[in-house]
Amino acid sequence: MNRFALAAPCAGVLALALLSACSSDDSVPPAQPPVQTTPAPSTPAANPSVAFMTDVHFENVYGDFKSTQFAGIPTRDGKNATIRTMYAQLTSTRLFNENYFAFRAALDDAYTKGIRLVALPGDYSDDAQPININGIADILKEYQAKGMRFFIAPGNHDPNEPYDDMEAGKSDFLTRDGKEQKVYATANTACKSKDPTVVCSDELMEQGYEKLVTRLADYGFMPNKADLLWETPFTKYANNSYSYDAAVTQGALANRSYEICAEGEGGAYKAAGEAKLGKAYTRCASMIDTSYLVEPVKGVWLLAIDANVFVPNASFDPANPKNFKGYDGAGNAGWNKVLTHKIHLVEWIKSVAARAKAEGKQLMAFSHYPTMDFYANQTDAMKAVFKPGAFQTARVPEAATTAALAATGLRMHVGGHMHFNGTNDYTDAAGNYLANVQSPSLAVYGAAYKIISYKDLDTIDVQTVPLTTVARFNELFPYYQVEYDYLQGSSSAGDAAKRWNRAILDTRSYGEYTRYYFGELSRLRFMDEYWPCEMKEAAMALNAKQMLILSQLQTRVTLAQLKDMPNVLPLTASCAAAGTAASGGVSAAQLTADWADATARADKLATAAGLKLDDFAKISAYEFYGDFHRTVYAGELALRDMGTERVSQYKLLMGAFPASPAAIVRIGDKISDQNPVHVAFQNQFKQVFSIFKGLGSAKPSDHFTIDLKGKKISNANTGGLSFN
Repeated sequence: MNRFALAAPCAGVLALALLSACSSDDSVPPAQPPVQTTPAPSTPAANPSVAFMTDVHFENVYGDFKSTQFAGIPTRDGKNATIRTMYAQLTSTRLFNENYFAFRAALDDAYTKGIRLVALPGDYSDDAQPININGIADILKEYQAKGMRFFIAPGNHDPNEPYDDMEAGKSDFLTRDGKEQKVYATANTACKSKDPTVVCSDELMEQGYEKLVTRLADYGFMPNKADLLWETPFTKYANNSYSYDAAVTQGALANRSYEICAEGEGGAYKAAGEAKLGKAYTRCASMIDTSYLVEPVKGVWLLAIDANVFVPNASFDPANPKNFKGYDGAGNAGWNKVLTHKIHLVEWIKSVAARAKAEGKQLMAFSHYPTMDFYANQTDAMKAVFKPGAFQTARVPEAATTAALAATGLRMHVGGHMHFNGTNDYTDAAGNYLANVQSPSLAVYGAAYKIISYKDLDTIDVQTVPLTTVARFNELFPYYQVEYDYLQGSSSAGDAAKRWNRAILDTRSYGEYTRYYFGELSRLRFMDEYWPCEMKEAAMALNAKQMLILSQLQTRVTLAQLKDMPNVLPLTASCAAAGTAASGGVSAAQLTADWADATARADKLATAAGLKLDDFAKISAYEFYGDFHRTVYAGELALRDMGTERVSQYKLLMGAFPASPAAIVRIGDKISDQNPVHVAFQNQFKQVFSIFKGLGSAKPSDHFTIDLKGKKISNANTGGLSFN
């Protein structure tokens, strides 16, 4: 078949420019959004490629609150930095500020590569505030004028709720003296009560679907005159004949809604749903679906799927169905709820997939949410080892969901939401094949975007472009230094708890900065939130040398006796329950000899692998748990960051544990302090390292090809590292 490209590569790298402060439009949106009329780039090239940039979480760091109370931090060039604190960033699964620069860097990089189509699979903003939506719209308009086209699918942060939230805001904007400032929308309780500590600005309200589609209509939500096809799940073109004018009419929001009820989708699906349920549906409302299919260049179909499902909750008021409090958030719903609450969408996807196959189209589907297990099939193991709800496993699609989506005939999907880099695929008994590409966020460790193109109708090439170098990434560091100095000098216990490691301000690249950020995020949040007490203590106290020795340790000395031998290893019985010591125990001093024997065995293992035991000590506890979490998020990219030696060291650890570790004795939900010193560690960390290995041995996620006919994924990166 003939293939069409987007544009010839440009001659040089674009210079990064400052964004201008942007204004908001708080007016009521018109009944029909404005329509994009800017022509698409006219210069064809040989191979159409699409850049996928997920979870940008754009915040306008030089935006305007339009407030006389607080304008941000004055800068030397006359702007105001309206930024969040470093502490807020280091305890969040996304950066808030530096992605402002990272997004431009990604766009510039894609442009220099000749890419003119860019898909944004959700969470392109950080909660859809006017200050941020107007900021990103200005950037998209700027690059659109250079020949790029943008295609947005909504995420759970845009919109955060289906209807406007006039009470929203953030409590952690940074002031010029290093403190936190609360900024809320005017309907917030604090604003209504005239709280003097709160700045009130509707630039921080969170916009629902109507305002978002109106403001961002030019970026896929409405048709472009240059499009060869544009439709929605509700489109009905006369005689199946496409026309731009008809597409504009069909694209009006009044023509893009469905009925959603607490129990499932209403409308044409209500009777069957109620019959199956055995009772009537309740709490029903009309909801917008912003999904669309577009053919921006001949032969390429982009399927932008609105997989947000905002289910009416117990607070739903039928007399006021646009009250945002009447709906649950979409973050945990994902595709599981699409199957029950957006049945029309699944049927439309099936139709699109069939038509694409029949017409020889290069179909690229994307939504905000993954369609299958995104933890390299380690989800069940993670649930068994870590705290309940750890690592957001509630967001993993059910197996039946993946099967249902594969049955639609959809063969490739790009997702985001989880902020990490990964790949998985699924084939059902009937031979239906679906590959899910997880595109990483630009706002975390492993920041990257994907370039996807068809080699032929059955072969897709996927390249991952890391953002290790970002111009101006450290532009805001002087303001963080003020925050650091304030926290260090404050005698407040609350401020002391928010102290962070200043070394992050010495980082020299965006890649190094995000790596350090993830170490601090692990220390300040993940270790408490995800790891059981005794596992957290071990992970935060032991270096890799001590871990390797512990994997070989056999002793009768108990956890309770560790207090008598504090210099052997840095563990305690503080997480254990007090048990009754058995008769015939050994002296605590025996631990010294047992540790020496285990050290000799560990040294022998290291030597046999061509490694040195002492070198394992270079992997500090901080580095270990940081590496674990970085691998969860970045997959293959994290191993490349580790390097060959560290990967080899971890591989040795992964195979060093006993085949069948002794069972842990428990008292209630705690381990007993009468367990021998090695038992809990060997039992639990054998599982931790098994998960670690699985995450680092997943399907290729850097440069790879998807063989749709052969139903397989192949690594195109011959130098990639793996724990296999």
